[in-house]
Amino acid sequence: MANNLAFAALSDPTRREVFERLAAGPSAVGDLARGLPVSRPAVSQHLKVLKEAGLVTDRPDGARRVYQIDPQGLGQIRAWLDRFWDVALDAFKAEVERSEAASIKSDEDRT
Repeated sequence: MANNLAFAALSDPTRREVFERLAAGPSAVGDLARGLPVSRPAVSQHLKVLKEAGLVTDRPDGARRVYQIDPQGLGQIRAWLDRFWDVALDAFKAEVERSEAASIKSDEDRT
């Protein structure tokens, strides 16, 4: 199962916004905080939660830290969601096959 911490981390709208901003590429806290209705220290706390959940990584860049999405953490969520997609596709395929079989039987009954 995917990391429950990841889903908990993304349940907060501000963290989702920070995470979505990181989808555009690596960014420092100040850049991420620009335009958000929270302070830079609050953004740092949100990034800490995202990092602990395995969704972002950081690296030093001079006096600041640059954050980016962690593909491994995102991959775990994607794998978990893909399981549901596979189940949905299998159910769709079964329904199409059932409908085709019923249509063929109906055609045979008419002849």
